[in-house]
Amino acid sequence: MEMASIAIFGGLTVAAIVVAAVIPLATAVGLLAPVPLALVAARTRPRALIAASVAATGVSFAMAGTGAAMTVLGSALVGGIVGDTKRRGRGLGTIVLAGLVAAPVIGGLSVLVLWILVPLRTLALEALGNTIGGLVKLIDKVPALGGLADTVETLGDSMVDQWWIWMWVSGALGTALSLAVAWWLLGGVINRLAEVPSEDTLDAGATTGPDETIAPIPLQLSGVGFRYRPNGPAVLSGIDLTIGRGEFVAVVGANGSGKSTLVKLIAGRTPTEGSVQRPGAAGLGRRGGTAMVLQRPETQMLGSRAADDVVWGLPPDVEVDVEALLAEVGLAGLGGRETSDLSGGQQQRLAVAAALARDPVLLIADEVTSMVDPVGRDELLALLADLPRRRGITVVLITHRGAEAAAADRVIHLDHGRVVDHPPQWVPQPGAVDEPVVATRALPVAVDPASVGEPLLVLDRIGHTYLPGSPWAVDAVHDVNLTVNRGDGLLIVGGNGSGKTTLAWIMAGLVSPSTGTATLEGRPVDDQVGQVALAFQHSRLQLQKQIVGDEIMAAGGTEVGTGEVARVLELVGLPRDMAARQIDSLSGGQMRRVLLAGLIARRPKILVLDEPLAGVDPYARADIVALLARLRADGLTIVIISHDLGDLDAVVNRRVQLTDGTLHALDPTAPEPPSEPQGSESVAPQPGHVAFRGVVE
Repeated sequence: MEMASIAIFGGLTVAAIVVAAVIPLATAVGLLAPVPLALVAARTRPRALIAASVAATGVSFAMAGTGAAMTVLGSALVGGIVGDTKRRGRGLGTIVLAGLVAAPVIGGLSVLVLWILVPLRTLALEALGNTIGGLVKLIDKVPALGGLADTVETLGDSMVDQWWIWMWVSGALGTALSLAVAWWLLGGVINRLAEVPSEDTLDAGATTGPDETIAPIPLQLSGVGFRYRPNGPAVLSGIDLTIGRGEFVAVVGANGSGKSTLVKLIAGRTPTEGSVQRPGAAGLGRRGGTAMVLQRPETQMLGSRAADDVVWGLPPDVEVDVEALLAEVGLAGLGGRETSDLSGGQQQRLAVAAALARDPVLLIADEVTSMVDPVGRDELLALLADLPRRRGITVVLITHRGAEAAAADRVIHLDHGRVVDHPPQWVPQPGAVDEPVVATRALPVAVDPASVGEPLLVLDRIGHTYLPGSPWAVDAVHDVNLTVNRGDGLLIVGGNGSGKTTLAWIMAGLVSPSTGTATLEGRPVDDQVGQVALAFQHSRLQLQKQIVGDEIMAAGGTEVGTGEVARVLELVGLPRDMAARQIDSLSGGQMRRVLLAGLIARRPKILVLDEPLAGVDPYARADIVALLARLRADGLTIVIISHDLGDLDAVVNRRVQLTDGTLHALDPTAPEPPSEPQGSESVAPQPGHVAFRGVVE
């Protein structure tokens, strides 16, 4: 983590200094250079600051010469003082005292360097003399400023003759100014990051030495508990379980039940209570050890192409049949594709391929099917279920879907951080079908068909190509014609890579189509950004503030106050006191509802939701569907992008399908696709469970 911080923040420092060095009118940008290094000093060990300073100095010297390199060293000293002061919790008085000492010292170092490097000093003084001479000639052209020209010339001669005094004074003043700017800027950054843990959640026990024996399975947890902070709440407690070689184990539970924390312990993190026994080290990321595929695959992608990503980090002498692995996970022929061009589901399959390239003994899959279309979901589940038999790999699958859990050899059910008996309703019986879900089909919310009004959003022969004219051009959508009427509930379905997300961004005005027109009430929608609100697939990426109330007010605009925050929180089924909660303390389902609250507060004309049911537990799915049904009943126009055909009957009145970038109407008389077996997707609210305030109690 420190190495990543060095690369990122050292690069920002280099960028600021090089810009200031090569662009004459951007000199002031150099004042920002100490801030990234100050952040390194505030959140890492001193050795990280030293490494960042050395690396940034070398790169700056290569890009912009000795002057830029010396500026980096000065920035490192300033940043180190400010960052260390922040880390120790000291205040402005400490910075003032440090400045009184550091400013003359740093100014003196500049003088010392020029004193030793005579050619550099000669060049710098010649440049200074030429600059002043040019300025004098410019002033001389104005007869009334003749006296000023003489004064400037005298001052310039003094600066050249007594260069060491001027250099010392200007260096000291510049250092003092840099300290003040860095302190002011870093204060805001540090406050913003105060609640973000400066640690890798897979650290410590997950690290394996080069000579350590790797043997993650069989595994036994005895009385295991875990807290992320010494005095924090217990995320897990009293966990007793065993996992054997070649097993397929499913871990299920509601959002916030501790599933992700449990798999981190299985992957090698040391528990705060109890013991973990295994023959050797977990070997996370090592060949023959543990491989982990996370909920968001883009956080694991490192290669620019799919084939590069599969083998990224493997020793060069390891031979991997990349094309065979890609074909095994359903990505045949896509080895040359840019990873950024892959859809969310394709990225998840790529992450599985990269995990298999390490020949793991233990594979942990955390919600790997949440962003995959139904066909791809079945293929991916079949692949995971077959790995124990075909490769002898132990597979641990974290899932919210009962059908996926039923495919496992056994199920570990978590509830509030403890292992509990697996409820029968989670286990689908052969041939069983979900009963209608109260939250989605039996809600006392009816949408009047007459409430659908005039055309609101019109897409006319829309097409969009990424990287047009290049060898990597990708046609995402083409020749799309679609009209969204006021009051509509429209469901757009399609498989991974069909262009659903691109279409959503075009509808919201965030992407201008390559061909065709997208108009909202007759005007281009990309000129009205915000009138069509878009909720991303991953809610956390869209939440920018630390506090729930601040997030809703920022999203809603300047007219939204605390009263409106309370109203929209209740509207989305959250208590008013949720406004004071930290965003990072919320579960996935709660984050999604906070995001919806902020978008609703903005009072958009259309609400577009990209995969709103992905990655949430069955109860949260029921809550979200109930919420959307209520919003549409209140008159909001809603467009849902999804690969799930079921569960949304209470929200939508129209369905269209996107296939290979082309839109087709679905036959309303066609039979519904079969639901997943009982308990797999949607769960009727249990006694005492409030699915939506005022709707299901």
